[in-house]
Amino acid sequence: MRCSCACLRAWIAPFLFTAFGLALSLVIWPQGSGRTQEVKPYESGIRWEEPKMVQTGAPGTPPSDAVILFDGTNMKAWNGAEKWPIKDGAATATSWATTKQSFGNYQLHVEFATPKKVSGSGQGRGNNGIGLSNARYEVQVLDAWHNPTYWDGMCAAIYKQRPPLVNAARPPGEWQTYDIVFETPLFRDGKLTRPGYVTVFWDGAVVQNHVQLLGDTPYDRPPAYRPHPEKQPLALMYHNNPVRFRNIWIREIHELTGERTQ
Repeated sequence: MRCSCACLRAWIAPFLFTAFGLALSLVIWPQGSGRTQEVKPYESGIRWEEPKMVQTGAPGTPPSDAVILFDGTNMKAWNGAEKWPIKDGAATATSWATTKQSFGNYQLHVEFATPKKVSGSGQGRGNNGIGLSNARYEVQVLDAWHNPTYWDGMCAAIYKQRPPLVNAARPPGEWQTYDIVFETPLFRDGKLTRPGYVTVFWDGAVVQNHVQLLGDTPYDRPPAYRPHPEKQPLALMYHNNPVRFRNIWIREIHELTGERTQ
């Protein structure tokens, strides 16, 4: 009996489809695996130290490994702040202050409030600063509520280098929060080997995103790197405005060590 080509193709097609499926299954699930063969996981070849346990609480509260710089009761962790008045858990700046302890790479939490009674304008209104590495690198504190100034000098700016990505200011007298991550510059034999980096969250909004510092942050000259120790005090940079501070704590950042095993 004769069969047309179309008839032959129709007859053989199911067999071809079955054969193709079998071949595909052998690629995806190797023969003899019963579809249960384990895939070998990728290994980095680095044996990491175990991260230590840290207890955390509500947002804004210090983790268990934090160094408390101001808890609302006294300014004993600071030089130059002995006469700052403290009321209702807040200290009012009346002078320049630096921490007695020095820090390198760290996470810093600080809450501040510019004066409720508005006085002055621009840089003369609610001015202070968070001075990293003994005030070599400044994150600006300023009343930025409808207070125009030069943008790389407004609140949360890396002073004279980078404005914040957004203006998250609250009205004068209200509490505001900085969470700052600082990677200190490194020097060897008087030469820069790694620039500094700053990340700033302002009331939960990222406003400086791992920004590379161009150098220090003076008012009257371009930025420049000048060698300094890896660990330096933190400064609160008084500019004749009664800015209040509360709940200041800091966590040093220690990178994990890893040993390459292959």
